[in-house]
Amino acid sequence: MEAIKQALHIGSNGASKAEPSTEAVSELKAKYAQAGQEHVFTFYDSLNAEEKAALFEQLSGFDPKYINEITERALAPAHDEAAAVLEPLPDSATASILDSSAEDVNKWNAAGLDLIAQNQVAVVLMAGGQGTRLGSSAPKGCYDIGLPSKKSLFQIQAERIRKVQELAAKKSGADVVVPWYVMTSGPTRQPTQAFFEENKYFGLAKENVMIFEQGVLPCISNEGKILLENKGRVAVAPDGNGGIYQALIVYGVIDDMRKRGIKHIHAYCVDNCLVKVADPVFVGFAAALKVDIATKVVRKRNATESVGLILSRNGKPDVVEYSEIDKATAEAEDPKQPGVLKYRAANIVNHYYSFEFLESIPQWAHKLPHHVARKKIPFADVQTGETVKPEKPNGIKLEQFVFDVFPMLPLNKFACMEVRREDEFSPLKNARGTGQDDPDTSKAAVMEQGQKWAQAAGATVVADGGVEVSPLISYGGEGLENLSGKTLTAPAVLERE
Repeated sequence: MEAIKQALHIGSNGASKAEPSTEAVSELKAKYAQAGQEHVFTFYDSLNAEEKAALFEQLSGFDPKYINEITERALAPAHDEAAAVLEPLPDSATASILDSSAEDVNKWNAAGLDLIAQNQVAVVLMAGGQGTRLGSSAPKGCYDIGLPSKKSLFQIQAERIRKVQELAAKKSGADVVVPWYVMTSGPTRQPTQAFFEENKYFGLAKENVMIFEQGVLPCISNEGKILLENKGRVAVAPDGNGGIYQALIVYGVIDDMRKRGIKHIHAYCVDNCLVKVADPVFVGFAAALKVDIATKVVRKRNATESVGLILSRNGKPDVVEYSEIDKATAEAEDPKQPGVLKYRAANIVNHYYSFEFLESIPQWAHKLPHHVARKKIPFADVQTGETVKPEKPNGIKLEQFVFDVFPMLPLNKFACMEVRREDEFSPLKNARGTGQDDPDTSKAAVMEQGQKWAQAAGATVVADGGVEVSPLISYGGEGLENLSGKTLTAPAVLERE
């Protein structure tokens, strides 16, 4: 636990701090010198009192010995000599909405709604990304994909939580709360907080929304040295979406869940406009199998699609990147379903966790590997103090992946649910006009889904552009009977008010 806290730099509240004592500085310098990282103090004496306090606080947040260890491990990962044995997950651990009977889906949905009604379900959102590739410096969740309603991704997801609370309350007659834990990064925390406050938490109770921050790690030079961003600050980068596990402990999220009696957690990424937040079907499915982790997947489009696949590697659940799979494996067909790929479970970072498993984070978080991302990292030259903007990668950022924990589980504690891509997965990754995973494809996915729901309810839709159905009206296509016999002119928007 202490190692986790030391390895994470927890942001201060911005208040100016007194200059640290000479003894405290000497002690910290000795710690860094012992690790061969004393150069981070090169300009310390030239800083003013406030800058000294800020650098001291930042450096106190890291354990340089631990930083050296994880850097070495990341640069020289252990490789199994034998070729990995890859297999699809066993049938007992998988289900597909594409192939399941309506009876099974309804059973999971009812069980999930019951657990939500008992206030046992929470949601964790990974929302650390900025909309840089979208031409926006705001957090990605603030982005408006161009819907007629102008709703941001955060608002769409908040309204889905409100709706699922209502559906569970209607079934049980009880008051229902699905707490929402929003993980940001350093640059997105304040803007996210401000956006939620400005929008009055999108109709959710403020006390049931907790905004917290993932950790950061120092950027490391190609020579293994911690890089300074400027004379008074170490260059840092977020620790990857796998940093979620440590952050859940450090920020008291697990403690809050324990107090509330949470037993089941849905975790997902902010950039998916179709995500079914706290999906009762998924929760009911995972709870019925009594697994520690379950994951949603979509069917791989074709053998060459660049997606990570969820499968069994050497008898353990894992994610295998497309670059690790040879052509023959990628093209292999399922012997039970000719024409369907054998390895088709595309990872969409949409997970279920049992609370019991997340409670055990301190026992295993330190074992998770770190991965290397080689980057061009601006840094302060320790000879001159001048900022250098490199033209080629000069260092590494260390990050963890959320799925690195999968192989720690036996196969009987892991499950996988295949869902329809057009119903549940349309990520926002690229700038408008790219034609793939961009604001236009996200908007089209929402409008097409709404049109499909309206038509299934008996409405006639004329003209092009689709129908936007507010999540407050319908969570998954239910409750639209009053549209029967009506004509809607697209693009249309259906709001509750």
